[in-house]
Amino acid sequence: MVVRNQAVLTARFNKLQDPTDVETFCQLGGYAGLRKVVEMNKVDVLDELDQSVLLGRGGAAYPVGKKWRNLFYAESDTKYIVCNADEGEPGTFKDMALIANDPLAIIEGMTIAGYVFNSQQGYIYIRGEYRNMHRRLRQALTNARKANFLGENILGIPGFNYDIKIISGAGAYVCGESSALLNSIEGKTGRPRVKPPHLAEVGLYLKPTLVNNVESYANIPVIIREGGAAFRALGTDKGGGTKLVCLTGHVKNRGLYEVNLGTPLHDILYSEKYGGGSSTGRPLKFIHFGGQSGPIGAVEQLDDVAYSYDDLRANELTVGSGAIVVMDDSVSIIDYLTVVAEFFAHESCGKCTPCRIGTMRILELMEKFQRKEAIPGDLEIFETMLTHVTELSACGLGQSVSVSMFSGLRLFPEEFEVAINRQTADQKEVIW
Repeated sequence: MVVRNQAVLTARFNKLQDPTDVETFCQLGGYAGLRKVVEMNKVDVLDELDQSVLLGRGGAAYPVGKKWRNLFYAESDTKYIVCNADEGEPGTFKDMALIANDPLAIIEGMTIAGYVFNSQQGYIYIRGEYRNMHRRLRQALTNARKANFLGENILGIPGFNYDIKIISGAGAYVCGESSALLNSIEGKTGRPRVKPPHLAEVGLYLKPTLVNNVESYANIPVIIREGGAAFRALGTDKGGGTKLVCLTGHVKNRGLYEVNLGTPLHDILYSEKYGGGSSTGRPLKFIHFGGQSGPIGAVEQLDDVAYSYDDLRANELTVGSGAIVVMDDSVSIIDYLTVVAEFFAHESCGKCTPCRIGTMRILELMEKFQRKEAIPGDLEIFETMLTHVTELSACGLGQSVSVSMFSGLRLFPEEFEVAINRQTADQKEVIW
């Protein structure tokens, strides 16, 4: 039985002299999940995932059990297993930590998926910049094959043939979107597809495909090994397990932490076990949750909020990728959001006009606010532009641009107001 507050995903961190060594990995509980799953009824595996209430750790928080069940009942002789390791969300580094410290856990999770879906091929899609992580994964895959945990007749089971390839991406943020990622694997431009059809029906090479995040796959062996109920008990009834949190910004103890879902946010920010409070001695002002595409919350409003999917959602916030960026009261919300707007304008793939042009117009307006050159009416134009880009963009990149912007505007409207140059009607007319 897993005990609450015990490290789960990070349990083997710093205990493996060579994280790619299969023998040591097995001594510390590795591949126990795979050995157990081959003795189970495959529908029972899906039931355990449902009971665990594992929500996707890539950002969208879609129930993993439901996603696996959809693929399980898809009719096809060929199904693919894909791991999204394209970690491009600023302030997020949990997936690279897992690959660096426990790559075989990810491989085991993908192999369990290969068994459940009778898949013969898996892919790990990782950014080309992470050359050291490529080498780590390649060595782990090689060692797993030598130990008969990948390849033909895995564990001596006739017909259990499954292998994994590494695909190197070009570093496009939009390829974190599942369908854009699949296009990139196929050698096409990494741009999102129109949906439906969904990937469980028409995915990689037009075949049903499972796409999960690195952290999601690493959780699968834990659920199988310990049981869905035990995993769920680590978190809350609406979101089981632990979560890898990337804590950055103006806190003393920046870094990666594994926290139980349901942990008070105040503890994560201020306890010495986690953030340790302000690193500057100034009061903390706001927190950006889940990466650039996530919402912003004012610190003073979050004293009684738990770090869980349901509690954050009730406060119009999100877990997202697990990033928690903390800023003190010296930081202007306009300066901060201008950097966010610059990121989205740079990363837009250009496929759809609302996002391609709209992100640039949003950045231009933020820069006007930053220079205090905005004029009456600009704030209304800004809000309209955000709404249009959100509602008309083809994928999650454009659809999420407004999340941080609207939350920042709602929390600190006075900073936008003082950035407006209140001119006379005649002067305004000349500018327009």
